[in-house]
Amino acid sequence: MTYVVTENCIQCKYTDCVEVCPVDCFHEGPNFLVIDPEECIDCTLCEPECPAEAIFAEDDLPEDQEQFLQLNAELAKEWPVITEAKDPLPDADEWNGKPDKLKYLKR
Repeated sequence: MTYVVTENCIQCKYTDCVEVCPVDCFHEGPNFLVIDPEECIDCTLCEPECPAEAIFAEDDLPEDQEQFLQLNAELAKEWPVITEAKDPLPDADEWNGKPDKLKYLKR
């Protein structure tokens, strides 16, 4: 099983989760993070660290977020690994919790 970054990370990109990952499975895009399902060891450490509550265990993915399992796998192959926390996007707090953000995902 893997953990999955979901829609609420888009336009926020908090990186608290990156610091606790023991296997460096997070990858960074312009306005979103993803987890490489091939690298994730299901350690559970990242989920409680996410201030946007955007990380879910694969088995606990809300039905309307299931497409993010494939999206994480796809983008992890394209984006670079991130291993250190950075500042969130400047308006992250304003975007946190807004619905329908998939259309804003930058690749």
